[in-house]
Amino acid sequence: MRICLLAEGCYPYVVGGVSSWVQMLMEGFPQYEFFIYALGADSRDKGKFKYKFPKNMAGIQEVFLDEILSCKSPSMEENILSQAERQCIYDLVVGEKPIDVEAMVKIFGYGGNNKANWLRGRNKQGINPLSIFMSSDFFDIIQRVYVDKYSYLPFTDFFWTMRSMLLPLFYMLYQPLPEADVYHSVATGYCGIIGSFASKIKKKPFLITEHGIYSRERETEIVKCGWAKGDFKSVWIRYFYNIAKMAYASATKVMTLFEQNAIIEQELGCDPDKIQIIPNGIRMERFSHIGELQQHDGPLVIGGVVRVVPIKDIITMLRAFLLVQQEFPDAQLKVIGPYDEDAEYYAMCLQTVETLKLKNVEFTGSVDVAEYMGKLDIMVLSSISEGQPLAVLEGMAAHRPFVTTNVGCCRELIYGTEGDNLGMAGAVTSPMDYQQMAREIIRLGKDFDLRRRMGNIGYKRAKAGYTFEKFINEYRDIYAKMEAEVK
Repeated sequence: MRICLLAEGCYPYVVGGVSSWVQMLMEGFPQYEFFIYALGADSRDKGKFKYKFPKNMAGIQEVFLDEILSCKSPSMEENILSQAERQCIYDLVVGEKPIDVEAMVKIFGYGGNNKANWLRGRNKQGINPLSIFMSSDFFDIIQRVYVDKYSYLPFTDFFWTMRSMLLPLFYMLYQPLPEADVYHSVATGYCGIIGSFASKIKKKPFLITEHGIYSRERETEIVKCGWAKGDFKSVWIRYFYNIAKMAYASATKVMTLFEQNAIIEQELGCDPDKIQIIPNGIRMERFSHIGELQQHDGPLVIGGVVRVVPIKDIITMLRAFLLVQQEFPDAQLKVIGPYDEDAEYYAMCLQTVETLKLKNVEFTGSVDVAEYMGKLDIMVLSSISEGQPLAVLEGMAAHRPFVTTNVGCCRELIYGTEGDNLGMAGAVTSPMDYQQMAREIIRLGKDFDLRRRMGNIGYKRAKAGYTFEKFINEYRDIYAKMEAEVK
């Protein structure tokens, strides 16, 4: 059986998190053949893979959204869409009705095979997306949406917002679809739409594994961003919620990592009968050389296993460490993970270290995490958004206590779920509250017995419910069912 994994903004260009999950999934099923559909933003990343592909990975198709900038626009066209096709795009933009996947398939066909087709307007493969944007039909659709829903906004700004919103989507829908027996997306975003299309066109099962709630994460980004202004933020937010609904409706099955995610998915329109909770799993043996926490001479060592990107909120970690050093002047902070993903944010972090006059702060870059964790006394996660962070599970496997923010399922990882009587594996604080984070680090720093006890509880919790073997067994049942269906 061939499984096409649809990955957006992660594998194989970014280390950790969802990318690590993708790698583990492929390695866990050597009997299946995997193909990667990798969607990225910047074509400069093409071929820059951060992972060694397993032997059962058959190939990769790379699609970058900035490639559309190199495509030539066709001349202005008239009446290239039928009334039904106009209504379909209208509904897509308005977002009040479920997107009609079959109607979208009829508009775009099965995807173009080469860019020469882009200058041919409607052909046997559908309509060139640029032809739509250069048509009177598109202007009429957007004008109608504007009059019906957004007349309080400046029309020119609204028109160009709609164009920039839909162009990446239409571009992706025109790309060729890989052949596979099962399509499996790691999110409900753009790759969720590709999976919806593939399922409809190829008549194959479509699976989603949602780590964080994609539409909620996009909403958080848009609220804080500078590129969408004022009321236009709500236009973008509605759009991402709408395409998530399309993915849920098209999916054969939706897997998520923890109960709260499942509740949110249902609130967003996902059929509860489709949802199955499958926690992440880690290879416990990778950390077997690290025993329980030991008392030692020397400074308190605090570590965070993170990518240095805004969503991980390293700034809050650094501000908390300033207060920690007032209690532990020789304390060390290790920021463990790659810092080349967002050069601007990394520079901001270095500037913060300088401005706060922090000492003993090290950005390690990419290192062998399993070899580094044994040097740490306390681990910290300061993210403003997470799903079920592998970094926390790995820290628990290494007997390390955690101070995390209350995001994703960190609370249940640290405090346990109903029926879990193991106790607390650390402390949970509010996102961006550096003072609360500092207080908890200081509390743990002053009490070695508490740290060791929490570290041991975390180890027991990880071993009981979050192992690689348990994770693979859950997906083995799902894939076996899909394999039986496609035969």
